[in-house]
Amino acid sequence: MSVLNKHICSTKGDNNMKMPYEQTCFRMPARLCAWIFACTLVMPIGESNAQTPQGLKSISHNGRVQWSDAEDGPAAYELEFKNGFQGEWKSYWNNLFWKHDSDGAPDGFEAGVPMFFRLNRHPLAFPVPGPVQDSDFYDHGTPNPAKVELGRMLFFDKVLSGNMNISCATCHHSLTGTSDLLSLPIGEGGRGLGPTRHTGVGDQAIHERVPRNAPDIFNRGAREFERMFHDGRVELAADQPRGFRSPAGNDLPAGLDNVLAVQAMFPVTSGAEMAGQAGENLVADLAVTQDLPGVWQALAVRLQSIPEYVDLFVNVFDDVDGAGDITFVHAANAIAAFEAHSWRFDDTPFDRYLRGNQTALSPDQKRGMILFYGKAKCASCHQGPFLTDHDFHAIGMPQLGPGKGDGPGGREDFGREKVTDDPEDRYRFRTPSLRNVALTGPWGHDGAYRDLRQVVLHHLHPFGSLATYDRQQAVLPPRHDLDALDWKVMDDATLVDNLAEANELEPVSLSESETDQLLSFLHALTDPRALNMTRDIPMRVPSGIPLAE
Repeated sequence: MSVLNKHICSTKGDNNMKMPYEQTCFRMPARLCAWIFACTLVMPIGESNAQTPQGLKSISHNGRVQWSDAEDGPAAYELEFKNGFQGEWKSYWNNLFWKHDSDGAPDGFEAGVPMFFRLNRHPLAFPVPGPVQDSDFYDHGTPNPAKVELGRMLFFDKVLSGNMNISCATCHHSLTGTSDLLSLPIGEGGRGLGPTRHTGVGDQAIHERVPRNAPDIFNRGAREFERMFHDGRVELAADQPRGFRSPAGNDLPAGLDNVLAVQAMFPVTSGAEMAGQAGENLVADLAVTQDLPGVWQALAVRLQSIPEYVDLFVNVFDDVDGAGDITFVHAANAIAAFEAHSWRFDDTPFDRYLRGNQTALSPDQKRGMILFYGKAKCASCHQGPFLTDHDFHAIGMPQLGPGKGDGPGGREDFGREKVTDDPEDRYRFRTPSLRNVALTGPWGHDGAYRDLRQVVLHHLHPFGSLATYDRQQAVLPPRHDLDALDWKVMDDATLVDNLAEANELEPVSLSESETDQLLSFLHALTDPRALNMTRDIPMRVPSGIPLAE
């Protein structure tokens, strides 16, 4: 029996199993009684061995309740009430309180309650983060506006591609959630935008799909994002001469503002993404020989020849007095400033709730949040204010597309191992941030899932999901020769078994209603401003190349 089949057989069970939570019930018989304790009982759901929480106390006085909890670990506290002995318990989700600490220090809260009430204590496996602050971002969240505007022009200008037929925005557009809504990008040579983009025509058509999903760029201006790309091949590194580790090694030039600017140096060097194929243009010829400094210099020369760009660079950078001073480092720094400023989103319902607005989340979203930080174990990886641990994990994600040249047939993608050369990192990819997650599909390092519910179910049941993967979940513009390569890994039972064996996720049983609540919380991570980002799209760019795809 294969590793995958063994896991599937051993994890079958009751999908309706509930996580126990602890309840303390109180009745206030009369307002004349200043300090009266009522009954205390434990009412676990789905389990019979829940223990009465030690140190959980309540004191009723003049229609109010105060409590403290000396239990270790974070927890959420939910009030329920009813109007009398015969009434039904109703959750008062507008009053949901949190104990963030993990050292057992008592927390006190106060809330108005009706005659009959009870307090539910939901133990959490992981702490809920505090709200995002301006200080979390480069330039305290306020970069030079002129630098941002220059970066906006460069981001949407096809002049930075070898054949001048694709821009950064083509695969990371404001109209498509700063990604492209495809499983795998259609790079240099393609036509169209987002899900309408196709593989091109004639000699101009693409030679291959880009082998990994185009990630969103939301909140990448936050300082805690120290690694870029799905495999983290660009990252902060104090032991490196420039302070960054990257594919350029010692060829990485000085003067880059941050790791986001370093990331902007590399898409232009990829033949499949932006440079083009050998023989088509100078940039492509330099890229195919891995002459990265040559690529950057060739593109800088293009910018130096456009008077409008020269004026913009001179206005933004103190060390640029004329066209000859412009380098691609300046361009990358401007692009990073645009991305950091324009695509900062931290005004979601979740953020508003963290800042004290108890009604910012619906009851189902609050229930989903308890699951996220508790039973569902999402926060084991998706933690902190940006909902990522910035680490790398193997989660049994189906592999599709041309691959990265790994494995016996060259169609696998070994992920982080390609950076570290450590076999323990095989199939590990960076934990994505979940901010605006409802807008960033298809999901997975290769965009294996177009449906958010399905990728959530994959995390809950990785072995079963991998074994029964529906290939209709992929969004891959068709072309016969490319289609023939897309499923090489998934058609090989041994390679699929390898993915299953490397998986680090433990199966989690949630009921259908709990899954709905979890999804409701994920939708609460969407900033309303991200629903319409047309404000970012310029009417024209200095090169004069049309914006239309």
